[in-house]
Amino acid sequence: MRAILFALALVLCACAGPGVHVTGNSGMPEWVRDPYTRFDRQTTIAVIGSGSSREVAERIAFGNLVAFFGQYIELDEVITERYQEAVRGGAAASWSVNTEVDTLIARYARFDSLIGAEIGDIWSDGTSYFAVAILNKARAIQIYSDIVRSNQRMIDNLLNIPAAERNTFEGFARYQFAANVADMTIPYANLLSVIGAAPLQRVRTGNDLRLEALGITRAIPVFLRVQNDNTGRIQGAFARALSDLGFQSGGNNSRYMLDVNVISTPVEIAQSPHRWTRIEVSANLVDTAFRTVLLPFNFNLREGHTSQGEADNRAIMAAERRINQEYVGLLDNYLSRLLPSR
Repeated sequence: MRAILFALALVLCACAGPGVHVTGNSGMPEWVRDPYTRFDRQTTIAVIGSGSSREVAERIAFGNLVAFFGQYIELDEVITERYQEAVRGGAAASWSVNTEVDTLIARYARFDSLIGAEIGDIWSDGTSYFAVAILNKARAIQIYSDIVRSNQRMIDNLLNIPAAERNTFEGFARYQFAANVADMTIPYANLLSVIGAAPLQRVRTGNDLRLEALGITRAIPVFLRVQNDNTGRIQGAFARALSDLGFQSGGNNSRYMLDVNVISTPVEIAQSPHRWTRIEVSANLVDTAFRTVLLPFNFNLREGHTSQGEADNRAIMAAERRINQEYVGLLDNYLSRLLPSR
């Protein structure tokens, strides 16, 4: 999975920005060669961008400023995608404290610039344009510190769950989303250290929280009920899929049940020299506490042979193969996108 540079784009500069100073090459200001001749290195980070127009120069300057922090704010794009989905779906707001920072996060869930960055000056020699993007360290420290603390509160809220509810899909979703929030927080904490902020409370890593989420799945029993599976091979295929994701096979009192039904019927095809068998498999992952289907999985297929017995066998083999190839990925994708409820 490739990584992307990120930071929330929160109100770069609402004003029109500085005017363009146009002179010949001999009138080039010193800040074009070295922005710190104009801006204090102790209080500001300043980066130059140039282009054929003012808009291009500003965009490149902002991009160069992001790139300056690139090694500190690199994040897997799948994590940012999941976080954005959660923000758009309201999950982030549901588990955060309603501060101004949280509101801004929910509103500006983009990842292409730096909070608090602005254009400090623009100059043109009549052909090319030069822009300096600046980031005020004190302002950035305040904003990023607020975001880190806000995210830490969100993680604490997510993990504050009664012991009886921990080993459930809801508990898994809380730990998983907390891991995503932690992933979004660590780079901000790293960036704060780069610009000289005082150390903040240690942030738990996303990987640590994902290990705990995996432990939850291993403690969740799933009752596997398979009807009309005379050979036991369909049950075996689903049992392997559950085991691959860390689930235990539970008893009749399990909160979760994988309810599977198999229908196998002979099929006659006119003028075909073969015998045919059609097999239909429906598998519903059910939350028995609420009697709701969490994840349906259905397919049908047909296999033939010169004998009906071998046609039956081939149909079962094809169904096993379909389950092996698809169900682990389907369930894993469902779990990875599961969000905590309020």
